[in-house]
Amino acid sequence: MYTTKIVYKLYFVLCFFVLLTQEQLNAQIVIGTPNLGFSQACASETFNNYSTTFVFSPESALNTSNQFSIEMSDADGDFSDPITIFTSTAGSVTTSPATLNFSLPETTAGENYKIRIKSSAPAATSSNSSAFAAYYKIQDSPFTINNLVATAAYCSGGNYLLTIDNPGSGTNDSPLNYPSLTYNWYKETGPTTSVFVAEGETLTVSEEGTYFVETNYGTCTSNSFSNRVTVSEVASGEANAEIVSSLGNPFCPGSGVTTLTTLTGNSYQWFKNGTVIPDATNQMYETNESGTYAVQVDLGNCSAIGAIELVSELFEAAINVDIENTIEEDESLSIEITTTANNPQFEWYLDNVLITDVTEANYETSTFGSYKVIITETSGCIASREFEFEINEAYDPFPEVEKIPNVVSPNDDGFNDTWIIPTKYVSGTNTKVMIMTNRGKVVLQTDDYQNNWPQENLNLTNINQVFYYVITTSDNDIKKGSITVVR
Repeated sequence: MYTTKIVYKLYFVLCFFVLLTQEQLNAQIVIGTPNLGFSQACASETFNNYSTTFVFSPESALNTSNQFSIEMSDADGDFSDPITIFTSTAGSVTTSPATLNFSLPETTAGENYKIRIKSSAPAATSSNSSAFAAYYKIQDSPFTINNLVATAAYCSGGNYLLTIDNPGSGTNDSPLNYPSLTYNWYKETGPTTSVFVAEGETLTVSEEGTYFVETNYGTCTSNSFSNRVTVSEVASGEANAEIVSSLGNPFCPGSGVTTLTTLTGNSYQWFKNGTVIPDATNQMYETNESGTYAVQVDLGNCSAIGAIELVSELFEAAINVDIENTIEEDESLSIEITTTANNPQFEWYLDNVLITDVTEANYETSTFGSYKVIITETSGCIASREFEFEINEAYDPFPEVEKIPNVVSPNDDGFNDTWIIPTKYVSGTNTKVMIMTNRGKVVLQTDDYQNNWPQENLNLTNINQVFYYVITTSDNDIKKGSITVVR
């Protein structure tokens, strides 16, 4: 009896196991080949959204935890090490056909990518899709070569090296900042045609022609291409050396200095207005001044020379006062600015402090001090010019004093440097003034005193030295006394 019960239990377990296995065998799906919604994938920062549609069966076999994923091969269509580029959330895809959206990794670059669909519960994998070209255009804007110089030259039997600029001039977005990129060089064969020459970051040219380079995005079209450079062979004599200004010509000095660049050579010498610029012996020269600039380039067995008439867009401005101005205490000075600046802004300063209530081109003041006015062009070429000037109190050589002083200190401190006497004794009054040393030697005798003694170094032997004066008016009124000169 006990043996019979054991047999029944074993039979029940075996049946349960068979049913469970049968259910698991039935819980399988078949996923069809993914259908691409595109012929090639040319992704960039502004667009990177693609889709694929596939069928699967049966729908009832999906577990609620199932996730569909998209795997992408390498550039040769090999799935040995696939990349998962999309995974759905659990249970979100339950009906067939289904469409999934995905984006390309930034490292994508090739002509034979494939994708496949996988499910997780139950596990299944589709066959591979058709091959397609796919690139992520990590750099998709024009860039410069040869420092934007449109011409180049090499001596007969030599060559010229064209390079991609990094960072180049101006706002050049150099593709060399993206190490994964590769490049194709071309030579023009007509106004709209060209022929492939070579791959690489540089190109050695030994044949005349016009050359350019494009970032290699395969069959995808792209804006990542360079300017054209026309390369010439020089048999003898001098070639033309083009000069390019990085800020254009005319240039805006408010943007900083402009960089003048010429073609590549062995050595260089720059000139301004026909005069050698000392130490200007590089391929590039920076300046913020207008003028005629020239360069002589040594190419080896020949040379090249070029010139540019560089023009600054800085506006004109003028001020109607001198650097140093004097006014009397009760006078004022009117300052006027004339300028060709667009929408000019005026800032006035007194002793380096902004005068907040003065914003016009004209200003009238009676305050002594150091002034500065800054004129700024606020539209077009944003730039500034400034003028500095001083307003000082006018010097009065004959100030009114009450008494004849008996001390002077000629130390150039602006105070009591000369012997200043009342105006009734000075120039124009026909008064005789005589000054003597303590030994009676006359050092000054005049009837036209200018309040200017002592004018010369007295060679004082003591710390203080005493002199004597005699003042005789036209009506014989005599004043006598001493003057102590303090060193």
